[in-house]
Amino acid sequence: MIVWLNGTHGAGKTTTSALVQQLIPDSRVFDAEKVGEALMDITPGLPATDNFQHWPPWRPLVVETARRVLEYAGGTLVMPMTVLVEEYWREIGTGLARHAVPVRHFVLHADQDTLRGRIEGDTVMGPSSFRLRHLEPYAEAARTWLHAEAEVVDTTRLTPAQAALRIAGSVNSPGSPKGEAARG
Repeated sequence: MIVWLNGTHGAGKTTTSALVQQLIPDSRVFDAEKVGEALMDITPGLPATDNFQHWPPWRPLVVETARRVLEYAGGTLVMPMTVLVEEYWREIGTGLARHAVPVRHFVLHADQDTLRGRIEGDTVMGPSSFRLRHLEPYAEAARTWLHAEAEVVDTTRLTPAQAALRIAGSVNSPGSPKGEAARG
């Protein structure tokens, strides 16, 4: 199974994913950004883009990598990755469903002021214009499709530990589906 943590930058995906991993037995964190970094390392470089997700190989490589890791190691993959383009989410979801990989899709949400404050006050990465530029596309995705496709966890007033407990509780609860295929 995959527990996908979506949401824009500053929502708490990276921090929360490490905590979720500790709460779900036999789980590992797989950051699909590493697939994008591998593509960025190709020389000479691929066609210029402002986001590696726009490169057509990224999406099937994420699917293939995730399914191969699950096939090899079993358990659950916790995947913190922002996907704001509906077509890209559908492509990933369809690919995972084709391999019968169940996905629990969560969106870590916070209001725009909170997100802006987190990004501007980030003491590890520092303020980031790249991250700030994704606030409006996130708001648009949330309004039009993203929140309807996932279990939304509002992190505006939650610590990452509280968000992780909510997510793990939902995934681990006896009445919970063992994972539903990403809608594709």
